[in-house]
Amino acid sequence: MEFKGAMGGLYRITEWISRIAFSNILWALCSIPFLFAGIMKIIMLGSEAGGPDEQIVLNWILGVFAPFTVFPATSALFTVVRKWVMGNTDVSTFRTFFQGYKENYFKSMIGGLIYTLLFVVMYVDVTVYMTQMPNFKIVGILMLVLMIILFVSMFNFFSIVVHYQMTFKEVMTNSILLTIARPIRVFSTLIGAGVLLYIGLRYPVLYVICIPTLIAMLAFFNFFATYNKLQLQVEKKKLAEEQAALEAAGQDDDYDDDDDDEEEEEKKKVNLDKQADTDPKRI
Repeated sequence: MEFKGAMGGLYRITEWISRIAFSNILWALCSIPFLFAGIMKIIMLGSEAGGPDEQIVLNWILGVFAPFTVFPATSALFTVVRKWVMGNTDVSTFRTFFQGYKENYFKSMIGGLIYTLLFVVMYVDVTVYMTQMPNFKIVGILMLVLMIILFVSMFNFFSIVVHYQMTFKEVMTNSILLTIARPIRVFSTLIGAGVLLYIGLRYPVLYVICIPTLIAMLAFFNFFATYNKLQLQVEKKKLAEEQAALEAAGQDDDYDDDDDDEEEEEKKKVNLDKQADTDPKRI
């Protein structure tokens, strides 16, 4: 049954709310260990209940759980929003989510291990250079910039994992290169994600309902726009090369025709000379 008018609009809105909320709940369920440790860390920081040792333990727990839980879950979430952004909105959210979870688990896990290790190293470097080595603050600032670029590249990492059939090395390389080559589009994703996170801080219940899914949709939308633009540039370049090849082939044909004409004229001249030599009327 299809509704029209105001009822149709209301129905589509409620349908999208249910899709986003359901995919968000699936993501949260698959990320429970990481989210639990993160919530405990936030509560301890807010209430000042835990000491430095407890914070360090929670940091280790977050680092251990992230590659095995939140990274595969986020890849599965990107699998769902990829379908939506590309116009296929009637897919089963549950089946698509867990299909993406299964297919991309290994790449996501390995990527999670690498990203987590790099974040830990860079975080330690930033902390040391900015707090304990004031003469080397410029190094700390540089490491902070690199950490931001690395964080932003994760948006492209998840998008490439679910959109392309690439080796893991190609996924990592292209996610970083795309971040550097198209910084405006990617950092617009970062700004949009920051706004959504801020709204979530004002209304924490939105984290449960929609915030992670909306961030994934925004990230893949920007990635897909970049992908389409690059594809258009490749097609234009290919078309220009084909046009140049056709023009070159046409010039070669003209040269061949000129050569054929010259050969034909030469043959006619030779035949006339022979006729002149053999004509009995010429004395």
